[in-house]
Amino acid sequence: MEYQTTDLKKGLKVETEGKPFVIVKSEFTNPGKGSAFVKIKMKNLETGAMLERTYKSGVSTGVVKPDIEEKEVEYMYSDIDGFNFMDQTTYETIHLSLDQVGDDKNYLQEGIKLNVLYYNQNPISIELPNFVELKVVETDPGLKGDTATGGLKKAVMETGLQVNVPLFIKQDEILKIDTRTNEYVERVNK
Repeated sequence: MEYQTTDLKKGLKVETEGKPFVIVKSEFTNPGKGSAFVKIKMKNLETGAMLERTYKSGVSTGVVKPDIEEKEVEYMYSDIDGFNFMDQTTYETIHLSLDQVGDDKNYLQEGIKLNVLYYNQNPISIELPNFVELKVVETDPGLKGDTATGGLKKAVMETGLQVNVPLFIKQDEILKIDTRTNEYVERVNK
């Protein structure tokens, strides 16, 4: 099934030029003169490379629905070759390389549930939940008089991820982090 320009929205998984992509940005423009068009920015699901394309409205896009399947998995452990996950239906181990996981490794904690994307029956990448809870293992101590509306400082999370956090955050606190923006959301009371 070929997608029309009106279908090309952020978050849509597509296939073009024989490769799987996810649309990360989509802008519709209707200039006063000339044809309307859609400009999209896509991320290759296998390599992470970015690609930009512009399509005139009402013209064939060549963008089709990919043969992508998502399977729920649980992260188990990493080894020298990459990362190991357990399929939650079949209990088989699924291995992804360091390149396939990329910077998403900074969100992986033992036992976290997420999705592995399969393209043509082969695992190609992971899809994280929108939010994860991570423990602060290193940050500068807060200063007396810091307020919630003050500045930011760096904090290193248990996975190695570095996040800007408010000045009042202390070591060993659990924080909710947005995996889409890499930003602090709130403290989690446990």
